[in-house]
Amino acid sequence: MTDRPLPAEPTRSVHATGGAADRPAGHAAGHATGQVADRPTADAWAALGGPVDLLERVRFQGPDEVLPSGLPVRRLARATVAVCSLAAAELAALRGGGAVPDVRVDQGAVATAFVSERHLTVDGRTPVSFAPYSGFWRTADGWVRTHANYQHHRTRLLAALGLAADAGPEQLAEVLGALPAEQVQERAYAAGALAVAVAPVSGAVHPLVEHLEVGTTGAVGSAPAADGAGARPLGAAPVDRPAAGVRVLDLTRVIAGPVATRTLALLGADVLRVDSPRLPEAEDAHADTGFGKRSTRLDLAEPADRAVLDELLATADVVVTGYRPGALDTHGLAPEALFARRPDLVVAQICAWGWTGPWAARRGFDSLVQAGVGIAAHEAAPDGRPGVLPAQALDHGTGYLIAAAVLRALTDQRTRPPGGRHLRFSLAGTASWLLHGIPRETPGQESEPHGLQEPHGPNDPQESYDPARWLVETDSAYGRLRHALPPIGYAGAPVDWARPPGRWGTDEPVWL
Repeated sequence: MTDRPLPAEPTRSVHATGGAADRPAGHAAGHATGQVADRPTADAWAALGGPVDLLERVRFQGPDEVLPSGLPVRRLARATVAVCSLAAAELAALRGGGAVPDVRVDQGAVATAFVSERHLTVDGRTPVSFAPYSGFWRTADGWVRTHANYQHHRTRLLAALGLAADAGPEQLAEVLGALPAEQVQERAYAAGALAVAVAPVSGAVHPLVEHLEVGTTGAVGSAPAADGAGARPLGAAPVDRPAAGVRVLDLTRVIAGPVATRTLALLGADVLRVDSPRLPEAEDAHADTGFGKRSTRLDLAEPADRAVLDELLATADVVVTGYRPGALDTHGLAPEALFARRPDLVVAQICAWGWTGPWAARRGFDSLVQAGVGIAAHEAAPDGRPGVLPAQALDHGTGYLIAAAVLRALTDQRTRPPGGRHLRFSLAGTASWLLHGIPRETPGQESEPHGLQEPHGPNDPQESYDPARWLVETDSAYGRLRHALPPIGYAGAPVDWARPPGRWGTDEPVWL
C-alpha cells in the first residue's frame, strides 16, 4: 500500500539529560557499576532522559512464562512498567529527601495488568471486549480489521459499505468478502469509520517518545516563564504518593491515555478526566480505567463550559491528550496555544499512527495498528488467519511510558531549567519498538543479564503464572468490581488505588 505509515521525521529535539537520539538505536545504557542493564528497560529509560545510574536499582521477579508471543511482548511490558516505577521512585526521592527506592517489578503483576480489561467483572458479569462488528474479516484479496465498538463507528462503517443500520455481521461479512481490502480501508476512512487492511511487517520506524522544544529560548524542553512564574511548587510528599498535589487534566479515551492517567492517579495525582457529552464512553471501559480519577463532561462548543475548562487549565500542572492530531486545535487546545497561556505546563500527547506522514491524522486503535504495521501478519495462524498479541500491549505499554514521561518531566522541571515540557507518543512508535527495537529471545538464551532477575534457590523452582494473585474485589458505583492490581513496583509503592471509579462524567469540574 502506498500510504502505509512512513518513517517519521527525526525528532526535533531530545531531552536535555540525553534521549535515545544520543546513542545508536537500540544501544543499551550500562549501570554505573559497568553491568549491562536489561536492554529494553535501558533503551526506554534513555528515551525518557532518565539518569543512567538509576538503572542499577531495577530488578525483575516472578514468572517468566507470561504474555507468550512470537514477538518480545513480555520484555516490552515489563520494561514499560519498570521505567514508570523508576520514574515514580525518582520523584519520590526528590519530594521525600531520601535515596531513590529500589525497583522490583513482578512479571506476573505486569501480565495481569496488561489485560486488565479482560479480568474485569462487574457484579460477576464479564464485559465484552469487542463488538460483533469488530475483528478480522476476509476480503476479496486478503484480510481487513475493523473496529466498531462505539455505536457511531458501527453506524459509519455500515453506511460506508452501503449496508442498512440494522445489518447483521453476516451481511457485513458478505459485503467485505467481495471487496479488495484497501478499498474497504479507504471507504471506511472517508466515512469516518475504522477499517485497516492487514499488511506485512512494515519497516517504518517511529520514535518511542519525542521531546519537543517549548517556546523560543532555544533551550531544549524549556520555555520563558510568564511574569517570572514557573512550575507550581510541590513540596514534600510521602513515598507512596510522589505525585500528590499534581493536577492532571485528562483528555483521553479508550485504553492508552486512560492507563497513563490511571497510573498517575495511583501515585497521588489529582486526575480529572474531561469528555464531551456528545461522545459517550463505554461504561465498562471506564470501570476498568477510571480507578483513582474523577470524571466530568464539558461541551467546549458552549461558552459556559469552555470558561470552566479555562479555569481548570489555569492551575493545571499536566495535560494529557489522546485525540487525533489537530482534533483539539479548534478548541484552542493545540500545544502551542496551551504553552502560550501556561509556559510551565507538561503536555503529553498520544496518537495512533505517528505524528508525520499521510496517516498521521487518521483514527486508530491498538488492534488496527497491529493490523496496519504487520503485527497481525507476523502473528498469523498456520492457515493464514491474522493473529493478535496476547494483550493490547501497544495501548498498555504506551500508557505506562506516558505516565513515566510525565513523572520524569515533573522531576526534571525542578532539577533543571524550569519551563514547559512537550512529549509525544504514538501506538505506531511503540509498535515499531516491539518489531525492530527489542531483541527476541531464542531457545536456550538466558532471558536476563546476570543479576537483573531475582535468583531462584535450589528448592525454589520457577513459579507458574496465576493471575488470581493480582486480582482483588472492590465496591464501586458500578457494583462489585473484580479488577487487576497496579503493577508499579518500588519500595514503598502504593498497592492499590485510593478510590474506585465513579460513574463516568458525574463529577464536578473542579480541582480537589
